[in-house]
Amino acid sequence: MAGILLSSAVLFFSACTVKRPIAPPEVPGHAMGSVSASEEAKSLKIIRLKENLISAAFQKALVLNNEDTAQADWLGRYYKAHDYELILQDRYFQGKQMEVLMTYLDSAVLHGLNPEIFYSTEIRSLWRKMEEMRSEDTKDAYRDKARLEVLLAASLIKYSRILQYGAVRPDSLYANYFIVTAQPDSSMAIKVLAVNDLKSYLDSIQPRSPQYLALQRALQMHAGTKAMSKVEADLVIKVNLERLRWKNKPLALKYVSVNIPDFSLEVMDQGKAILQMKVCVGEGRNKDYKNLLSQDPDTCLVKDQPIARETPQLSSMIYGVQVNPIWNIPASIARGEIARYVAADPDYLADNDIDVYRDGKLVSAEAIDWEQVGHYAFKQRPGEQNSLGKIKFLFNNNSSVYLHDTPTKSAFKKSNRAISHGCVRVEKPLELALALYGKGKIYDQIKRAMENAYPRAKNISLPAKVPVYLNYLTAWTDVKGSLQLRRDVYGLDMVLYSYMKNHHLIPVEDLSSANNSHRH
Repeated sequence: MAGILLSSAVLFFSACTVKRPIAPPEVPGHAMGSVSASEEAKSLKIIRLKENLISAAFQKALVLNNEDTAQADWLGRYYKAHDYELILQDRYFQGKQMEVLMTYLDSAVLHGLNPEIFYSTEIRSLWRKMEEMRSEDTKDAYRDKARLEVLLAASLIKYSRILQYGAVRPDSLYANYFIVTAQPDSSMAIKVLAVNDLKSYLDSIQPRSPQYLALQRALQMHAGTKAMSKVEADLVIKVNLERLRWKNKPLALKYVSVNIPDFSLEVMDQGKAILQMKVCVGEGRNKDYKNLLSQDPDTCLVKDQPIARETPQLSSMIYGVQVNPIWNIPASIARGEIARYVAADPDYLADNDIDVYRDGKLVSAEAIDWEQVGHYAFKQRPGEQNSLGKIKFLFNNNSSVYLHDTPTKSAFKKSNRAISHGCVRVEKPLELALALYGKGKIYDQIKRAMENAYPRAKNISLPAKVPVYLNYLTAWTDVKGSLQLRRDVYGLDMVLYSYMKNHHLIPVEDLSSANNSHRH
């Protein structure tokens, strides 16, 4: 009897939907209800067996890569709710839709991605198999159909997510990452599985920013620079393409952007840089540039371990300035540096206009217990010696970071300007104030205050807040279209590259090239 039931169930495999039991049709010459109870039970048993076999086929098909486990769970629920229909095969086996899909998956290399993360080889193999055995309705055939259906769904969802949001979540990868970055929700997957015209959809989700397209061209040309080999440049371009896929870009027409590894600041307005200048940023762990992607291809996963002075990646809103600022010296600097200076020169605090308070009361240098530095407040008065210069630009963040002037202008002559405690020193503070406030009474007030021979700290609000972004890009093209590459002063390229390599996101041939470069 089991053999008869199995044979009967197999006949159902050509159908795409698990049909629910319905009342037996009325047979001519017989009254309703005349079908024997045993025959009805047998029919229900066949249907249940069919449902179990199809469900089992899908469950087996839902075994995906480790990083896609959550997606597999979601797909399991989705297809169960849709009675395990072969939705995508029914839709995309018509016309040239499958050819379109494979073309886009194969072109993942143009994005610096490995097509195999989208199951391209297995999809192509099963698709060809389906083409050859369309008329076969066997248990094995349905298992292949279920597997192809799952892979098509997983591939489309993953491709859509990575092209629009990136393959990596930067806030989970980097310890000092505080830029608002959008992530997709489950509604995106539902929309993807409802797409009818694949070509129009896949074309619509291709990144099209000028910088992204320029880096794609540079990747295809295997471009390098005098300071960087082609192998190294290729890998640097790939990790920066991933950064450009993250949804963390400024939406405002006017904003301030600091590129940490380039030691530069731009004020952007209507898509154009209206002001550019050099900056000094926090000291970096790879300040000697010894770690190169192409020279360490076999490394294990590199975790982000920033040193205390590194400038964080963050986004915020500049809401004002403090002219002739007071520097509230962090306890870490007081403990690690000022204590040492005072030990060498008892007059150091007085000579550098630094006042020390405990419980709100001014104390002398001799009264300070340097073992209990955390109980004191160290403040540097406004003036020519103040480490923040004549002005600091205020924006909220949890890292106590801001843009500010500096009395040490010679630092801007250095090529490697990762030298600060974490804040960003700006080369042209007055010009930055003008770009933010514009000409008028407020700007004139700022200028006069900065020139005052008897400086007093004064906060001045910015009438319209301006977004500020401290970001990290080591590859881009300039206004002339020339490829610009920068070395990885904080080691953040290495962190991202090692993650992408360990999760097979980088094309295999790239890793081979890096290995060959290392060996020779």
